[in-house]
Amino acid sequence: MSRFSPVSIARGVGRHFAGNVGALRYYVGDATSRRDDAGLPGDTILLIQGFMQTRRVMETMEARLRADGYRVVSFHLGGLLNNFNTRGVPQLARMIDAKVRKLRDRYGIDSLHVIGHSMGGIVARYLVQRAGGDEYAKTVITLGSPHHGTPTAALGAGVGLLLVSRGLWQLFPMSPLIKELKDEAFPGSCRLVSVYSAHDLVCPWRSSVLTPRDGEAVRNLLVRELGHMDLVEDPYVYGLVLRELIDHPSDTAAGPVADYDEEVTRA
Repeated sequence: MSRFSPVSIARGVGRHFAGNVGALRYYVGDATSRRDDAGLPGDTILLIQGFMQTRRVMETMEARLRADGYRVVSFHLGGLLNNFNTRGVPQLARMIDAKVRKLRDRYGIDSLHVIGHSMGGIVARYLVQRAGGDEYAKTVITLGSPHHGTPTAALGAGVGLLLVSRGLWQLFPMSPLIKELKDEAFPGSCRLVSVYSAHDLVCPWRSSVLTPRDGEAVRNLLVRELGHMDLVEDPYVYGLVLRELIDHPSDTAAGPVADYDEEVTRA
């Protein structure tokens, strides 16, 4: 059979579509099992899901982190139908900050790391830059997050989501919120790592590239062959996340456009 037969092309398109949209279970409620491990030993990881997502999107990463000895927390963010994350970025960041502070008071957590997918990465960034999270966040890792906004937000406008979500307005390129975050320096006490894929259709990779200023601990990591939702499931991306948490590398990947990280991408 030819490498470019209709069947092989259809399979490739199907894989690419699934990699960007994700599994159906992501969108059928926020019934993630509640695990109260905030008081256990180990570094704490806060997971933040993206726009129109539930915590189920982060289940695989949560399980992997727990298996590697991290204590993981995530929050029900409410929104559309009280399930889907559609609230505005500042509102979410301040709500998360209040919840984190309660956990810190209860369990004596000095610091934590934050991993945000898609809009969740923008919420994580706002949390650190504008909502007091710089007091305790040591690392922010964003996966497919539109640091410059994303033109695909217009698709949400086309189906009427602007009527139910302030957050979608804030994801447009050069929205006041995106401009505010870009104009303000990221705190030097916290590392900011942007992981993005050249094959992400929801957040085109150029929307995720960070340009570091002097004094900022900023890194860009570009991967291949992965869709938007693949970034939370793929074991190679998880290996990259783990390396950032453990080794805190600071190499030439901090440039405006990083080369492909062959260590964590598929051939």
